[in-house]
Amino acid sequence: MENTFDAIVVGSGISGGWAAKELCEKGLKTLVLERGRSVVHNKDYPTATLRPWEVPHRGWVTQEYLEKNPLISKAAGFGEETKHFFIQDQDHPYVQEKPFDWIRGYQVGGKSLTWGRATQRWSKYEFKAPEIQGYGMNWPIGYEDVDPWYSHVEKFIGVCGTRDGIEAMPDGEFLKPFPFNCAEDYMSQKIKENYPDRHMVHARWAHLTDPQEIHLQQGRGQCQARNMCMRGCPFGGYFSSVSSTLPWAERTGNLTIRPHSVVHSILYDEATGKATGVKVIDAETKEVHEFRARIIFLNASALNSVLVLLNSKSNRFPNGLGNDHDLLGRYVAFHNYRGWVSGELEQFQDKYYFGRNPTEPIIANFRNLGKKDPNLDFVGGYTIFSGAWRGRGKEISNPCFGKEFKEAQTQPGNWHVYMYMQGETIPKFENHVRLSETETDPFGIPQLITSVGYDQNDENMLQDFLKEAQEMMEKSGVKNIEASDSEQAPGLDIHEMGGARMGTSPENSMLNEWNQLHGCKNVFVTDGACMTSTGNQSPSILYMALTARAANFAVEEFRKGNL
Repeated sequence: MENTFDAIVVGSGISGGWAAKELCEKGLKTLVLERGRSVVHNKDYPTATLRPWEVPHRGWVTQEYLEKNPLISKAAGFGEETKHFFIQDQDHPYVQEKPFDWIRGYQVGGKSLTWGRATQRWSKYEFKAPEIQGYGMNWPIGYEDVDPWYSHVEKFIGVCGTRDGIEAMPDGEFLKPFPFNCAEDYMSQKIKENYPDRHMVHARWAHLTDPQEIHLQQGRGQCQARNMCMRGCPFGGYFSSVSSTLPWAERTGNLTIRPHSVVHSILYDEATGKATGVKVIDAETKEVHEFRARIIFLNASALNSVLVLLNSKSNRFPNGLGNDHDLLGRYVAFHNYRGWVSGELEQFQDKYYFGRNPTEPIIANFRNLGKKDPNLDFVGGYTIFSGAWRGRGKEISNPCFGKEFKEAQTQPGNWHVYMYMQGETIPKFENHVRLSETETDPFGIPQLITSVGYDQNDENMLQDFLKEAQEMMEKSGVKNIEASDSEQAPGLDIHEMGGARMGTSPENSMLNEWNQLHGCKNVFVTDGACMTSTGNQSPSILYMALTARAANFAVEEFRKGNL
């Protein structure tokens, strides 16, 4: 009986934390399984308050570490102060049939400790765009199905932003935003003057600028604008499952968290047609355990959730749990981050800004909004993140060393502005992951093979962004404009999606409109694996909303005796 629960949640990150919160609040005894170590809010943030000179290498990792970890060291936010929240390359090997940088963080809290914290809602168009523009199938749900759950999540986690009435980026339940600096305000006005259909506004961010009672009850406080979020925030100023949803679930008395638990597979009962639990390998002892439950939520992050399903084989499902139509592991997609444009402003030499704002402005999608633009050679759209900053050091003749260099550092330098893209990509059957037949990981589990790449639509969208961003800067009076294509591999965006997508039937999808496996109704997948398409907005808040929605449905079905 000690290994039996009402529900099991695999993964403790952004979506896993929300599954735990909702299930525990509704009275279900819930086990959360995390393959990594335990992390407790505040107690386990060793670098959170260190000053630059207190870090051994001023934030840089050693050459030896880089040579051992060429993949994970490329991740956004990775550095000496944060490396303990990222895996090391040897921890979980995989096979790259095509280049794919799989960024992972194995600890209680997962990547919610290191996420970018952007929380834009999808518009009503993203759910229907694939069919309208002819590059995929529609979702089995629409914006109206997710709208109340967006609000449910926003109120609890705390999202700052402004209500702008923009069709491409719907309004939500917002706290006050961080103010624009003078250069950002200038850029916003110039874009508005030159492009009536483009809006550079405050993005939506999971930061507590004005904590409400619900946030104080969580033990969280106001964001201090330190911009050191990925070290773990001792104030609870940004949302993570470690500071918010997991402690909230723990207070109910219904939560059990088991770290160092590598999920091998889901156990399936041929007679009942239901899952009975999960098989776990203890990461420290290598002992095998089985845990039982009537509800299972897979929230291990997209590719790991797919890996677990692929490895969950039975007589009924020899190709992975629920995989009757060779759909499991297919239609993997991501976000295109390759484009970056930057330049300098000559104005505002007498102005600066206060603090280290952890947020940045956004230009909402203006491409193919609601329908395909016949003048464009790509489908889908892209969001643009933007901002302005001012460094140290005026222009000098010798920028390397000496008295002149030292004195120059006492004065601010020029204003710099930037724009980078977050582009939608097309989920395709051939973009897939599968299990290796020969290679295994340190726990004897088959390694994942990634076969995911860009296509011509991605290249065309990239060129459009580079052209439009440069033009917007030129019309705003920006000088010394530079545009670049990072040519980074898929995966480095850390927004991997798909592999167990939602749809209307077992013939076109793995999951139904409630995130249930068509072939096994008591298994729910609500992390990025469930995504039918990628949209152009940051996906994490959609994972949270879908998780809360599915968890409440699961509880209702549980009480009816249907699970």
